[in-house]
Amino acid sequence: MKNILILAMSLASLCGYAQNTYTGKVVDANQEPLAGATIQSKTNSSKAVVSTINGSFSISLSEDPTVIVKFMGYTTVEQTLSATENTIILTENDELLEEVVVSASREKQLRREVPASISVITSGAIKETKAFGIDQLVNDVPGVFMASSKAAGNEQHTMAVRSPISTRSLFLYVEDGLPIRPTAVFNHNALLEMNDIAFKRVEVLKGPASSIYGSESIGGSFNFITKDPTPDFSGFLGFQINDMGLTRYDLEVAQYANEKTGFYLGTHYVQRKDGPIKHSDYEKFAITFKNVNHLSPSLDWTNSIHLIDYRSDMSGSFSESDFTDGNYESDQTFAERIAFAFRARTTLDKFWNSKNKTSFNFIFRNNKMDQIPSYRISQFRDSNTRQLTGDGSGEINSNSFNSYVGLIQHKMDFDFANSSLIVGASTDFSPQKYEAETIDVTVNAATGQNTGYTLNSGDYILNYKADILNYAGYFQYEINPTEALKVTAALRYDGFEYNYNNAVDGIAGPKDSKNHYNNLSPKVGINYNFNQNIGVYSNYSNGFTPPQTSTLYRNSFVGVGQEVFELKPSSYNNYEVGTYWSLNHKLRMDAALYMLDGKNTLVTLRNDNDEFYNANAGKTRSYGIEYGIKYTPFSQLSFSYNGSYAKHRYLVFYEGGVDYSNTDRETAPSLLGSTKITYKPKAVKNLVLNLTHQLVGKYNTSLEGQVDNGDGTFGTATYDGYNTFDVLASYKFRHFEVWLHALNIFDELYSVRASYNQYSRENSYSVGNPRAFHFGVNYNF
Repeated sequence: MKNILILAMSLASLCGYAQNTYTGKVVDANQEPLAGATIQSKTNSSKAVVSTINGSFSISLSEDPTVIVKFMGYTTVEQTLSATENTIILTENDELLEEVVVSASREKQLRREVPASISVITSGAIKETKAFGIDQLVNDVPGVFMASSKAAGNEQHTMAVRSPISTRSLFLYVEDGLPIRPTAVFNHNALLEMNDIAFKRVEVLKGPASSIYGSESIGGSFNFITKDPTPDFSGFLGFQINDMGLTRYDLEVAQYANEKTGFYLGTHYVQRKDGPIKHSDYEKFAITFKNVNHLSPSLDWTNSIHLIDYRSDMSGSFSESDFTDGNYESDQTFAERIAFAFRARTTLDKFWNSKNKTSFNFIFRNNKMDQIPSYRISQFRDSNTRQLTGDGSGEINSNSFNSYVGLIQHKMDFDFANSSLIVGASTDFSPQKYEAETIDVTVNAATGQNTGYTLNSGDYILNYKADILNYAGYFQYEINPTEALKVTAALRYDGFEYNYNNAVDGIAGPKDSKNHYNNLSPKVGINYNFNQNIGVYSNYSNGFTPPQTSTLYRNSFVGVGQEVFELKPSSYNNYEVGTYWSLNHKLRMDAALYMLDGKNTLVTLRNDNDEFYNANAGKTRSYGIEYGIKYTPFSQLSFSYNGSYAKHRYLVFYEGGVDYSNTDRETAPSLLGSTKITYKPKAVKNLVLNLTHQLVGKYNTSLEGQVDNGDGTFGTATYDGYNTFDVLASYKFRHFEVWLHALNIFDELYSVRASYNQYSRENSYSVGNPRAFHFGVNYNF
């Protein structure tokens, strides 16, 4: 009897400690796997596992099958596991301080750990915005203005971030953390070389980021993070059309073929035909292919290919009278831009252990841009009557390069004060070829249209090859002296070598030369987080940009066969303080005060002969405040306002013997703003209504005192800016999603960019879109 009792007690004990094994996957709202999520027993905190690279987990629990699931940047959930396969869906945390970013270091960080102004356009926001242009995404970021005309811009654009509206190399465009173009071959239209259907999220880091990315990241760095494969088959087929002549076709598919290998494909074709502005047709084909391989629990291998094939008419800007009278015939009939961009990338991510990770990256780029640029066409006028003579001049040019890029980065985490160290090195070798020949232009003197041209074959403006080498090394160290305080210090060294070879010695261009530049870019910043809802930061950072090769070698100051005119690299020092806070999940705000001092800032000017040339301004200063506010009184309604107020000044600048020091810079609006109201009525599930207001304030279009009034006095040309309102309605039912944009609903006449033409002695305008309607439909697989 005693033995039987002992046996019964032993069996009861074993049953009490018997464990059940539960399996499943942790995914986000888009069904994409979340690797590294913690799955922890609710009743026994020592029982915890971490999800694998493809989001899978397996956990053994003895009693209560309820678990707590946590992942950086996502809302923590509690879920009771079932005996069958479990799927745990995490949603992104909308608390500002818990937002995850990667652009400040190429590694995952919480927003409250970054001592800089950084904004995130989430995957949810991208889906909800239904943007058919990148400007509709980034213009919601405080202090960012991308000027692109929906009527004729055809994705061609200019940008302003802590700067005037500019074509200068002050902005860096990166794809999954690596630049899409090499240093010294900047193109302000580079965003047309991207495939927006593949964007998963966008991060905008404002202020100099040269300590991590190198040159050109002065006003802001735009990191376009691409989509990944999904555990199950997903995708959509889409069509869009509007009454400005545009049609677009989209296709996206993604899936993991097995637990270790996944694929993503996103492509679109867009064209404009017979838009509201004449000579504004364009066509673009874009495709992105991405392959993710989980070779082992500690090794990932990712490959991607991006191909863009683009052609566009260039309608050019409009005169004062054509703009105000609504005469949008365009003076151009043959100006065009043709672009081809191909990028291939392979990345190995090795996780040595929980505290050490190394990334190995290689990129190949192949780009070519051929154009008859409208901005290079000059119409001749009689010196006495100022009437058109019927003749003009221009050029045909071609700019191409290949790039071979290697980057290695290692991150080490330390137990001491929750500190970490990132070290990295990169090399970018980009052979470039550039040709430009003159054309004689035929002008209809009665209408002002450029009706034809003749190529002056062999009459070169430039014809050269240049080998561009950029090599760099950097580190970034972070430490928490206290739980609330985080200190970040970073330093990067960049070296540049341009080897210029003139292919037409004695005919055009300066003689052969080798040009060398180098720079040390430091950054120091601190974050202090008072609690989980409010924090402050400050930083000092340095940024720089060397001269572009085409700028350096075609400067109008350079005579044939002469020495290269040594334009100086531009350097910038940024001083910044900011705050970020949220309240009761209803109100969130971030704000930044900054001062950006530039030395040898490169500016583009226009002379009395209607020719563009480049010069170094002595010193410049931009200073202001950027702010973003979002208020969600209840889940169906939200209000957001993102804007900036800034001044952009020449501190020391002389041009043509005139002192423009201590004056406002041209094309530099002080006030920028974007307001959005979003309503999701309970009565109609899956209906979303948006009202958006865009504000661009008044700005100078000329240098101060540059305009000769003809009576012995001088004035300044200006543009009053504009206010536009857009409405968006979208509705999702079953597998279909439909939406309608109503653009510029009050049909305001406005220009996305206005500038003073010293040759014609009046403003010229890039026309914004009239009232227009854009319709889209997706079928989701």
